[in-house]
Amino acid sequence: MSRVILGFILGIIVVPAAVFVYLHHGHPPVAVADTPFPMERQIAHSLLNARIDAEMPKGAGVETSEANFIAGAHIYREQCAFCHGLSGQPSMVGGSMFPDAPALWQKHHGNVVGVSDDPPGETYWKVANGIRLTGMPSYKGTLTETEMWQVSVLLAYADKPLPPSVLTLLKQPLNLDAAPIATPPVPTKPAAN
Repeated sequence: MSRVILGFILGIIVVPAAVFVYLHHGHPPVAVADTPFPMERQIAHSLLNARIDAEMPKGAGVETSEANFIAGAHIYREQCAFCHGLSGQPSMVGGSMFPDAPALWQKHHGNVVGVSDDPPGETYWKVANGIRLTGMPSYKGTLTETEMWQVSVLLAYADKPLPPSVLTLLKQPLNLDAAPIATPPVPTKPAAN
């Protein structure tokens, strides 16, 4: 019995000490090109998914309208496209990140485009809170709640037909030196007499 207790105590002391020494003095995988720890992706995804499932808002914070899609497209171009790419134009840096920044306007898993298979509340949570150690920043201090919802709802509809004015914004090449793109007019219905 005393051997079991001694083994247990040594395990409690030796294993954490060995992990500390390795992380502090060894060569843990911290560079993007390094091989990840065993099960690193699975553990990180399960923790992230559990947190999002517990905290994400249910439903969308804005209506699905052409005006909100256009506003979301402008926000996307200004804040997201550099890492996540545009329609038909993958990001030049997104694949160099760890983990890769997902291409939000490309198909994957059949006909799913970007995160269109996620509820808007999940995307909103990611936009608002960011994701540690991925390069995904929190936009709480940068965008308003309405702006975060506009881009989240736009991305939820990435696999559905979008108005031509929105597609025009999402297909124009990203030019970081250019002035902001003017907002195309939103068609209005004639007033009833």
